[in-house]
Amino acid sequence: MKTVLLVLGTRPEAVKLAPVWRELKRRSRAFKTLVCVTGQHRELIYPMLHFFGMEPDIDLKLMRKNQTLPDLTARLIPALDSVYRKLQPDWVLVQGDTTTVMAAALAAYYRRIQVGHVEAGLRTDDKYAPFPEEINRRMAGVLADIHFTPTSIASARLRKEGIAPSRICLTGNTVVDALQWTLKKNMRASPALPPDWPRITKGRKLILVTGHRRENFGAGMENMARAFRDISEQLPDTDIVYPVHLNPNVRKPMHKILGGCDRIHLIEPVDYPVMVKLLKSAWLVLTDSGGIQEEAPTFGLPCLILRDMTERPEGIQAGVAQLVGTGQESIVRAVIHLYRHPDRYRKMALGKNPYGDGKAALRIVDWLEQS
Repeated sequence: MKTVLLVLGTRPEAVKLAPVWRELKRRSRAFKTLVCVTGQHRELIYPMLHFFGMEPDIDLKLMRKNQTLPDLTARLIPALDSVYRKLQPDWVLVQGDTTTVMAAALAAYYRRIQVGHVEAGLRTDDKYAPFPEEINRRMAGVLADIHFTPTSIASARLRKEGIAPSRICLTGNTVVDALQWTLKKNMRASPALPPDWPRITKGRKLILVTGHRRENFGAGMENMARAFRDISEQLPDTDIVYPVHLNPNVRKPMHKILGGCDRIHLIEPVDYPVMVKLLKSAWLVLTDSGGIQEEAPTFGLPCLILRDMTERPEGIQAGVAQLVGTGQESIVRAVIHLYRHPDRYRKMALGKNPYGDGKAALRIVDWLEQS
């Protein structure tokens, strides 16, 4: 029996590793499955764990108010080393590109523990965009023993970097697995809406916004907020719903510029099933998030990416997403264009999801079982 330790610290990691955890638990004769939560984003991760039924075996509770990246990293590595020394896992699985991922892979390397990197091979080739994610995933990529890639483009990037094909396993993205499971659960029991859920007039187009990227802090966030205000003023038959991230660098400019604006609803972060409900109901999504770029095509939902570059070019190539940057005028122009050109909107909405078929976790665990 192999011991597999899943290490996660943020909400997206919980969502994307939950299908792998479920598949590992299903094969209990082959695997002893353990979960370590670092607590990098404590308030946001526990609702996700509860929703997916994941009980952490270890909670490091490392989150501190206004924590810096050096401080978090300095606390992660010795704390994870202590966990590895105690549990002696055969595999450590990490997902994506957070500081938790980078530190977990490095600490595992120090203990000569094999590392599996889920959602491997994403690149922008700019070490500061996204920051610090681009370097986090590159470091994890150097340290990983097996790279579970979400797309053929990601696989090709790793081969170009010199990774042996035998160490690359094309699986699809586990977010599609999580999304399909959540949709089925939502059909059985509609999720409870939060107390600050906005009143949205029937017949209006719902624009869903998310934004939290560190490289957009400051002028980028302020430009985005002004763009949302302009869109609302120019398109009176729209409602904008924005679950605002807890980071004060996001909350302060959004509430300062958008507070009190008609038809712009700034709400608290929502649980994953509610976010899925929002995605299903939306007409358009504006985001700097990676995960929503992958989720939106499942719903035929055009996605405008509030960044200058993306490590997920598949959506752009498939015609379901468009890079618009963080400039106030460019964001407004892109939304108005889709509003005034239904044929362009339909073309984006009818594009195929390039991120997988919902069987990524099955392929990951098959590989682990056969290794």
